[in-house]
Amino acid sequence: MSSDIAIKVEGLGKCYHIYDRPRDRLMQMLFGRKKQYYREFWALDKVAFEVRKGETLAIIGKNGSGKSTLLQMICSTLNPTNGSIKVNGRVAALLELGAGFNPEFTGRENVYMAASLYGLKKEAIDQRFSSIAAFADIGDHIEQPVKTYSSGMYVRLAFAVIAHVDADILVIDEALAVGDAIFTQKCMRFIRSFQQKGTLLFVSHDTAAVQSLCEKALWLANGQVKGFGSSKEVSEAYLKYSLQEVYGDEINLSSVEKKSNDLDKEDNKVVAEQYVNGTEVIDYDAKIKFVNNLSDANGWKSGSAEIIDVRVSNLSKADEEVFEGGELVRLNIRARAYKSLERPIIGFSVKDRLGQDLFGENTLPFTTSNPKSVKPGEEFEGDFCFRLPMLPNGQYVLLASVADGDLQEHVQHHWLHDAAIISVSSSKVRWGLVGIKYESVKLSLL
Repeated sequence: MSSDIAIKVEGLGKCYHIYDRPRDRLMQMLFGRKKQYYREFWALDKVAFEVRKGETLAIIGKNGSGKSTLLQMICSTLNPTNGSIKVNGRVAALLELGAGFNPEFTGRENVYMAASLYGLKKEAIDQRFSSIAAFADIGDHIEQPVKTYSSGMYVRLAFAVIAHVDADILVIDEALAVGDAIFTQKCMRFIRSFQQKGTLLFVSHDTAAVQSLCEKALWLANGQVKGFGSSKEVSEAYLKYSLQEVYGDEINLSSVEKKSNDLDKEDNKVVAEQYVNGTEVIDYDAKIKFVNNLSDANGWKSGSAEIIDVRVSNLSKADEEVFEGGELVRLNIRARAYKSLERPIIGFSVKDRLGQDLFGENTLPFTTSNPKSVKPGEEFEGDFCFRLPMLPNGQYVLLASVADGDLQEHVQHHWLHDAAIISVSSSKVRWGLVGIKYESVKLSLL
């Protein structure tokens, strides 16, 4: 295996024997050479991929698709039935809740046990214990048996251990979902720091987190690889697949492929900082431009309705096509119905380049008190008036969709990931994902 490869998986399979009755196990032991008394269940079958050092790979798929089984084999806690896994480096894993700790041991004793399993000597654990305890931040509970811990306390201690064992490969399997907001933020800061030097495998059902954290994604379905590639493309395909599973045979979603990738075009690149004679110049007059991208947007549709136009107009300065942030704007999304829609919904969401949702809305607040229905062939539109946020330099996409139903039950009939492109240059925003207007900023001596 090449030295720049962290994990290489080839033809991997894991088979379990399923017995219909308890006595069939005994029959298999006694007469297994003549007759098979079990059914085969392949949790994984013919899985192959590789991860380079320093890459972050998301593993996605619905429950029962084989994600945890794959991670357990990468961590060597489960043996494959066939195929091979080659791992280059020390692996630290946060798998399902309860794995790795002895419930009768105290938190302190479990720290020493778990860290020693990762190859640390007692002297090294002694030096790091205070840092581990501070990271976990569970106070005197660290001297109590972990069987008395809440799920959140358990995750705190388990993550604190893997954060201090000098791992080359970090594996996280949805365990952070049970943590509180403050601790989750602490973990995310560690993960982003770890990404600068190590390899990360991340399992999550949150496609926004997948696109934010990961470069690539592996999609498993029924134990087989359904997709492997960029996190954006794979997570979007998984989202479409998941909705199709929910809709069943009643609605057939067909793909809408974009013809080109405007986000990669040279003339759309945004220069975040300008330098004149070697001196950095900050231009505080933000320039924001909306570009309709319907002809090249990708997504899916059912055939019942279609988005036909997306426009943004400046209500503060009627003739301005370039925005600065903070002005009043109107977003208009127009659609056409091909079948009757009893409760049509039009919505949008603005995402950054990592797929993180920044803001969005839909027409449900209006139609809940003012019901509307649409007949085949009729056009309808959603109007959204709001103050345009100030955004950092870069490119953003506007997701637009048309659905039918209510908040609890609805069917997406047309979903476009890149309905419009928003380019921001010379931004006023210095910090954070979204900026705000300050009335004053000053420093005073008291």
